[in-house]
Amino acid sequence: MDISVELTFSPLQDDFEQHIIDFIKKLRASGLTILENPLSTQVFGSYDEVMKVLNTEIKTAFELMDRGLLFMKIVKSDRSDYEPHF
Repeated sequence: MDISVELTFSPLQDDFEQHIIDFIKKLRASGLTILENPLSTQVFGSYDEVMKVLNTEIKTAFELMDRGLLFMKIVKSDRSDYEPHF
């Protein structure tokens, strides 16, 4: 089963930028399909593979910061090829 996940990662501390950069770089290195925009990062792939990577990388990111917030939306389908029709 393929999924699409949208993540918005917000470390709640002054040195937030490097935490976000490190998190995204680890997602890029995972081999999954990753799309980024200024507001969120999207991850696409099989459910088991995506969730395994996210479980590891979210835990690591949270351990490296004092406070943080992560919004996650999951869609049951691979939407990586989505193009607006308007």
